[in-house]
Amino acid sequence: MQLLKEFFSDPVIFFSFTGLAVVIGICIFFTVYFLTKINAES
Repeated sequence: MQLLKEFFSDPVIFFSFTGLAVVIGICIFFTVYFLTKINAES
């Protein structure tokens, strides 16, 4: 529970993990997007 409290109170940890989650989400989106485009074309 202390780790969760520190996560929301420290802006450096919060923004780095939030940015990391956004980047991973964009990677997953483009992977699915390009795989569906490749499969639809063939």
